[in-house]
Amino acid sequence: MRARVLIRPKAGILDPQGVAVEQALPALGFAGVANVHVGRLVELDVEDPAQLDEMCRKLLANPLVEDYEVQLLDGGAHP
Repeated sequence: MRARVLIRPKAGILDPQGVAVEQALPALGFAGVANVHVGRLVELDVEDPAQLDEMCRKLLANPLVEDYEVQLLDGGAHP
């Protein structure tokens, strides 16, 4: 089964890459941009989707500073 994992900084965690993008966009002529956060996207095929949460906690995301969301691409979702 194909799965997509979205990994983002937790609220209140410093996101230097997001800050850099937020500051660069107006310099490139894009106005009205605020609260930019940069995360990661991981797509993978798994035989057992029940293992996805453990994969995220142990390797894909840092649960101390990142939140993650798992999407099963067959229409299902796993928080």
